[in-house]
Amino acid sequence: MTIEPPKEWTVLSMLDWATAFFSEKKIPSPRLSIEWLLSHSLGLKRLDLYLQYDRPLKPIELESLRSLVLRRAKNEPLQYIVGETDFFNGAFSVNKHVLIPRPETEELVELVLKNHKDLENAEVLDIGTGSGCIAISLKMERPDWDITGIDISPEALEVAKKNAEKNNTAVSFGLGNLFADQVADSAKFDIIVSNPPYIMLSEAEEMDIQVKKFEPALALFAENPIRVYESIIAIASRQLKPQNSSCLYLEINENLSEPILNLFNRSKWNSQLILDLSGKPRMIQSYLR
Repeated sequence: MTIEPPKEWTVLSMLDWATAFFSEKKIPSPRLSIEWLLSHSLGLKRLDLYLQYDRPLKPIELESLRSLVLRRAKNEPLQYIVGETDFFNGAFSVNKHVLIPRPETEELVELVLKNHKDLENAEVLDIGTGSGCIAISLKMERPDWDITGIDISPEALEVAKKNAEKNNTAVSFGLGNLFADQVADSAKFDIIVSNPPYIMLSEAEEMDIQVKKFEPALALFAENPIRVYESIIAIASRQLKPQNSSCLYLEINENLSEPILNLFNRSKWNSQLILDLSGKPRMIQSYLR
């Protein structure tokens, strides 16, 4: 079926045409997709599109929008197309080198802030920082905290550094490899937080095409996620300060919650599994005993 173009391209006719076009292509949230692309292209808020629904679209606007629509029709995530997304308390640039921040990770940030609201001048390490969304969001809420973010990807670190500037925060970023014992040297931290690659390769086929086709596999998949968490626990055992308030926070694969929790039960940790807002086991907080 061919979606016929309208006789005149206005804001409303574009919204209607592209909604039908995306629906035919089986693109998720077709109306939202064109609202997002059109508002980005025209520099308008989504609500303002409907206040200017009869506005004619100029040829240069149509040409610019055409390339965005074609990218979305291939399932490219909206956040990569517009180059930005909101997370917690800031706006973050994103591209193919970093994961698109998820609402579940906002819950991880909220958990850290809630549990340490009275902790001043904390030293914090974010392992696998990606876009820097966790480290920067914590810093924006707690400017007195000294926060370091590490990642194995130089390209991701460039994105994180730009996001720190974008959100007017001072966060230190550097290269770090979980499996090469190169994490933050001998520094000691009050809090270590991580949202590492935790999706098993066997789960890839079940994933949304937008994720598995466009988001970086290095930040998504682990051949053995349990080994990833073992390495983070080993780092935390060495580099958390030896006091009862020192804490490790992890975002986890809901399908591996029990074996990951068992890693802590074999060692010197007091751990708790935390459910996300959907009721899924999504986080672990663990204090040194």
